[in-house]
Amino acid sequence: MAATRRLAAILAADVVGYSRLMRADEEGTHERFKAHRNELLDRKISEHRGRIVKYTGDGMLVEFASIVEAVLCAVGVQCGMTRRNHGVAEDERIDLRIGVNLGDVIAEPEDIYGDGVNIAARLEALAEPSGICISQTVYEQIRDKLPFPFEDLGLRQVKNIDRPLHVFALRPAVIAALPAIEDTPSILVSSASGAPRLSICVLPFANLSADHEQQYLADAITDDVTTDLSRIPDLVVISRNTAFTYRNKPIETRQIGRELHVRYLLQGSVRRSGNRVRVNTQLIDCEIDTHLWAERFDHATEDLFALQDEVTGQIANALNLELVRAEAARGGEHPDAIDYVLRGRAALNKGSTQENISEAIHLLEKAVALDRLSIDARIFLAHALICRVLEQMSDTVQLDIERAEQLIAEVRRSPRRQSLAHFWKGQLLRAQHRYEVAIPEFEAAIALDRNSVIALASVGACKFFTGALEEVIPAQQQAIRLSPRDPYIANWFWRIGMVHLLRSRTDEAILWIVKARSANSQLAGPHAWLAAAYGLRDDHGRAASELAEARRLNADDRYVSIARFKSIQSLGSPKNLALAEETFFAGLRKAGVPEE
Repeated sequence: MAATRRLAAILAADVVGYSRLMRADEEGTHERFKAHRNELLDRKISEHRGRIVKYTGDGMLVEFASIVEAVLCAVGVQCGMTRRNHGVAEDERIDLRIGVNLGDVIAEPEDIYGDGVNIAARLEALAEPSGICISQTVYEQIRDKLPFPFEDLGLRQVKNIDRPLHVFALRPAVIAALPAIEDTPSILVSSASGAPRLSICVLPFANLSADHEQQYLADAITDDVTTDLSRIPDLVVISRNTAFTYRNKPIETRQIGRELHVRYLLQGSVRRSGNRVRVNTQLIDCEIDTHLWAERFDHATEDLFALQDEVTGQIANALNLELVRAEAARGGEHPDAIDYVLRGRAALNKGSTQENISEAIHLLEKAVALDRLSIDARIFLAHALICRVLEQMSDTVQLDIERAEQLIAEVRRSPRRQSLAHFWKGQLLRAQHRYEVAIPEFEAAIALDRNSVIALASVGACKFFTGALEEVIPAQQQAIRLSPRDPYIANWFWRIGMVHLLRSRTDEAILWIVKARSANSQLAGPHAWLAAAYGLRDDHGRAASELAEARRLNADDRYVSIARFKSIQSLGSPKNLALAEETFFAGLRKAGVPEE
């Protein structure tokens, strides 16, 4: 079979002082290393979908389709070796050095060659015993996806490599302090293509402007989209440097998918005319060479930096939804845990209805039953349970909160998923009406992922209940700008309308709450607030109709009387309650809601 070139994540490992150990105890050293391989290394490599290219007596060379999985495997191996060496005599300890690189390799059936492999070997030699060294290319790929504190060692000149290597290290003391990595890998591989299920390459955006010097803008947007997509948990994103090798080349989607081991490509173009910029994007499924999604973004260019942030944020949020939908739709006769997770996420992404949330909980419970160590199954199940409480669709509120709290506590012990862990911790606190302490959790999620629109919106929700009404509308509007077709946009429209109503801006309130009702007619809350707004305008027919719909849709009897509503739901601060007496409650009374 002829040799082929491909991009690969390469892990090189060897035993420190192997010759010395063999001289002291040849059979014992061989048996101990063999036990480590069988009980730890081979298992970790298999878990992270690696391929052992070869053993080298005192080490091994391993290839991965995902650089995130390669680094997770390296850290998992070194954590495991640290625990296995605990209490072992110094002259019997087997310590590993590991190097990880991402690069082009020449692949043959029994081996891989090239600079990508050579650099991995040089990185391994630079690593401390029980430590890990990675290249700058690897570091740029994982820095926003994994929380491990790699230390910048600067440039190092190494043997047989012309240019100095920029090296980053994870020290042995840091590895020893890490918690055990117990969760199963969530980046699973398609048996058909060998590519991770959620994997993408952002091809260089084309400059369609008459001015060829505008190429810088297309390149900047390409870079920003790549960076923002890299922050999405579990999404494998090919590095910018590799993607740019396809500039000005014919786009053969299936071939690029095979070469890069990705399932999706994002193509785009930028056209600047006067003070307007138009960005077109298309998402392509590499396996079937089909366009799955396309979108156009038009913006004024008064502030190019703001334009880049807004456009790239919108693309990242839209793709996060679309990729999950596409993967969930693939289906299969024998779904595994990740299939159920993707289907559950897709159900949640349809919007806040009783049917969608119940379907999501059912699917995610199946995922947990199939794989009780799955971080994704547990954290998305917690999300669905909290959604049911926050959307007032649960008749087991306390049980849902307790289950979600247990699931989130388990997830927060994992080094992965930190942005989402902060977000769902905030959601749990929100469900418990602990709004002040929820805000820092949402802010931590935003700091880790600036495109977390649901965290932005949730900060606005908490600000509402704390009485900081002037801060609510900007937060909701920012979420709307970043995700204008979001399945939860009805909630954001509704909150803006609520603020307007409490501020006695009834016409503006009706405008926004009608938007909320149109976006999701199955939410009871917007109907109730519309009833109050119409009541304040003495439009008794519409008020009565909206009130009847709110009562029909709500899971409890909070709209049977003003007193009952106040006993079930708090509007937060005393300031809100005072404003509501003059607006919301006054409107409900006019709509026909009795006091008792």
